Amino acid sequence: MSLTQNAAKKILVTGGAGYIGSHTLVELFAAGYEPLVLDNLCNSSRESLARVEQITGHQVSFIQGDIRDAALLEQVFAEHSVRAVVHFAGLKAVGESVEQPLSYYDNNVHGSQVLLQAMLNAGVYQLVFSSSATVYGEPAEMPISEQCPVGRPTNPYGRSKLMVEDILRDLAISEPRMRIAVLRYFNPVGAHSSGLIGEDPNGLPNNLLPYIAQVAVGKLQQLSVFGDDYATADGTGVRDYIHVVDLAQGHVAALAYLAKEPGVHTWNLGTGKGYSVLEMVKAFEEASGQSVPYQIAPRRAGDIAQCYANPDKAKRELGWQAQLGLSQMMQDTWRWQSQNPHGFR
Repeated sequence: MSLTQNAAKKILVTGGAGYIGSHTLVELFAAGYEPLVLDNLCNSSRESLARVEQITGHQVSFIQGDIRDAALLEQVFAEHSVRAVVHFAGLKAVGESVEQPLSYYDNNVHGSQVLLQAMLNAGVYQLVFSSSATVYGEPAEMPISEQCPVGRPTNPYGRSKLMVEDILRDLAISEPRMRIAVLRYFNPVGAHSSGLIGEDPNGLPNNLLPYIAQVAVGKLQQLSVFGDDYATADGTGVRDYIHVVDLAQGHVAALAYLAKEPGVHTWNLGTGKGYSVLEMVKAFEEASGQSVPYQIAPRRAGDIAQCYANPDKAKRELGWQAQLGLSQMMQDTWRWQSQNPHGFR
């Protein structure tokens, strides 16, 4: 392979040691790319990259550093012929964002600005951005399509994602060479089928399925179900859960699309189907053979009754759709959690 062909395959993955990042590395290697990981390890582990090496048989090129470090980014782009950037790096806990809004705007918004400036300086014009369905706020319609207006996100995390989306659109107007994919995730769950990598939250999990899994493995006593009086079939909140491997494959599809199409493109990555909290508990109990005790707690401020995607645009334009169903999500989560009761530690 020539040097030019090599360069065409090199992808900088910011936050690549994290949950979605590590699964995306596996899919990038499978598609023939050469990922280069930049991660400050503030809420991820170097061990996840060792596990990716075990799964793929490829060595992971890793740089420990922060996307807010302009000098480091200049050096990275000078030393590596990067074709595109897949940008995961950022803080992502909704509750924490309410308590520490400045940290979230600094990491997620300012960090993205520094990264984008470094990309422009280096002549790198392709970016896949990790956004979120939280940008829709209280959605105007269900299921949520990309034409649905973005709302006023209910927390600084969601607002930071929407701010970066706005920055990306402004940038694309000023620099027509930019090719940008904005991927609005719904609720990523599951783990790699090997059980070697999965979601490893710091402290108390912020998301439903890791919490259920930690109750099942005995780390936590019981699950709190926030609200059982919503206008849903069983009164509990309904969300669109997508297997992290399907989500990772969406990033590979987006990269292929950007190689052909300029401009800014937005896609929802979800299954198009919603499951309630109690349906998730039942499905996990069936997959794991473990009991998951729960208590009903008051609703949380900002929670909505239901939220699920219309994923038709991604199917039509990317040729991508979620393949792995609820049972697979649960089995893979339980395999990861039972084999790694303390995560990567």
